[in-house]
Amino acid sequence: MKKLLTYFLRGLLIFVPIAITVSVLWWAFIGLDNTFRNIFKITIPGAGILGTILLIIIIGFLASNFAGRKFFGFVDSTFKRLPLVKLLYNSIKDLIEAFAGEKKRFDKPVLVTLSKDSGVKVVGFVTREDLEQFGLHGYVAVFLPQAYNYAGNTLIVPKEAVQPLNIVSSEAMGFVISGGVSGK
Repeated sequence: MKKLLTYFLRGLLIFVPIAITVSVLWWAFIGLDNTFRNIFKITIPGAGILGTILLIIIIGFLASNFAGRKFFGFVDSTFKRLPLVKLLYNSIKDLIEAFAGEKKRFDKPVLVTLSKDSGVKVVGFVTREDLEQFGLHGYVAVFLPQAYNYAGNTLIVPKEAVQPLNIVSSEAMGFVISGGVSGK
């Protein structure tokens, strides 16, 4: 009976992450496909996703030339001026650019000492090195992602409490997001 329980637990450790990942990907694929098939009035399954990918590539191409940059710049400035739309648009744009844009923001992994007395430290990312606009000379903004979550906290800490880490940002993010179990 004990061996059967061991096999069950081992199988559970393998099955659950695979099943959840496949389920989420399947849900996202089907949801996007159905949405865009309805928008583009297409009846072939999978064509919605392919159409979306093609549309994104076309937008990227158009945004790479002068006229496209002007047009998307106009859309960008319009969205940034509309109440409520501004909040949503800026938040989404900043998040995307922080991870995938030309100006990646989570590229400075650091170790932050929270208390000199206790020696407690946390891994985070410097997101702003100058907080003079807030009247905070000698402080930096550090984002602390939460484990198993896409949320986090931003701490304002003295520069001397921050120690740069000599690791790749993606390794630091993986370490934090996984609760410290991911990585070497």
